[in-house]
Amino acid sequence: MSTPAASSSIDGGALRLSDLTLLRARGPDAGTFLQSQLTQDVLGLSKDQVRLSGYCSPKGRLLASLWVWRMADDAFGLLCSTDLAVTLLKRLSMYVLRAKCKLDDASSEWTVWGLAGAVSQQWLAGDAVSPGRATMRDGAWVLGLPAAEGVARHLLVQPAHASAPPLPTLQESRWQRLEVASGVPRITAATVEQFVPQMINLERVGGVDFQKGCYPGQEVVARSQYRGTLKRRMHLFATDGEARPGQELFHSGDPSQPAGMVVNAASDASGTRLLAEVKLAALDSGSLHLGGAQGAALHRLELPYSVATTADA
Repeated sequence: MSTPAASSSIDGGALRLSDLTLLRARGPDAGTFLQSQLTQDVLGLSKDQVRLSGYCSPKGRLLASLWVWRMADDAFGLLCSTDLAVTLLKRLSMYVLRAKCKLDDASSEWTVWGLAGAVSQQWLAGDAVSPGRATMRDGAWVLGLPAAEGVARHLLVQPAHASAPPLPTLQESRWQRLEVASGVPRITAATVEQFVPQMINLERVGGVDFQKGCYPGQEVVARSQYRGTLKRRMHLFATDGEARPGQELFHSGDPSQPAGMVVNAASDASGTRLLAEVKLAALDSGSLHLGGAQGAALHRLELPYSVATTADA
C-alpha cells in the first residue's frame, strides 16, 4: 500500500469503527453450520467475495445483519454491530452442537476501519476493490462496500497490533451519513426482531439468497417474497430533527398508531438523514413525523436502488 500525498479530510480518510465487531467461525464444518443459520449462501462464497447476510429468529425477524467473507478455507469473518456481538455469539454457539465449528470474538486480534473517498482510494492503490469483493494485502483484509453519494467506501480489517492507516481522520458523522446514504441497513440492539428482511430491503442489497437451503425463519422470509403482499418497506428520508434507531414514526392522517420505525440515522451540519421502515400506504398522502404527529417532518429522498412505494403485488 502506497503512502498518499497530502490531502484534506474533505477528500475522505479513515475512521476506527468501534461499533463493528469481528466474530469468527472456524473448523471443517464452519461453512455448513453458517449455511444452516444465515440468509446468505455462505458455502457459495468465493475467497474474493464479501456478502451481506441476515440472521433471523424462527419467526423470520432479524436478530442481526452481518458482513460475511472467507478468511481461509475453513474460517469465516462475521462483522456485526458491536452492541449485538455478545448476544449473537451466545445464540449461534447454542446451535453448533456436534458440528466441528468454533465460534469466537476476534475483536482483540483485529480492528475495523472505515475508509472513504479519493484519498483512501489513492492509499489503497492496487489494493482497492470494487463493492462485494474482498482481498488480503499486507496481512489486512480490504472489503469493498457499496459507494454512497458517489464516494467509494471500504472496510479495512487489520491485525490489532498494526498502525493506524496513514490517512486523514474521517469524521464519524461523515461516515455515518455515507452508511445511511448507501441504503444498506444495519440491525442494532434497538431494532432486534423488528423486521422481516424484506421490510428493510435486505434482499434488494444482496443480503438474502432464495435458492439456498433452510435457515431459521426461512419459511416466513420466502412467504413474504413469493406469496404475500408486502405492505412495508424501508425508504431514505431527510429531516431537521434528531433521529435514532428504533424511534417510531407517525403519519399525520393517523396519529394514534406508529406508521414506521427508524432503522439507522446520521446527523451533521446539513441535517439528519435516516433509513426508516414505513407502511407504504403512509407514502400516498399526508406527512410522516418523528416520535409523534407533531414531531419533525420527514422528506423522502431517492435510494440508490429501486424499491416499492406501493404495496407489492
